[in-house]
Amino acid sequence: MTEHRYTVLGMACDHCATSIAEALEHLPGVTSIAVDVDTDSVTVISTGNLDRADVHAAVDAAGYELAGS
Repeated sequence: MTEHRYTVLGMACDHCATSIAEALEHLPGVTSIAVDVDTDSVTVISTGNLDRADVHAAVDAAGYELAGS
């Protein structure tokens, strides 16, 4: 398993966290997602490496911005 950490801009509530988690759970290999609204962080556990472009697209589609993109 591989742990990936991201900063997501624009999160303000639990609904935001749910939207982001739902967007990321469909990426290939994702087994677990933890979203912390207070720190704007998202931790994704996957069976291998995730393509940052895929993560960016999923976060963007949910209406948020991946920091550093």
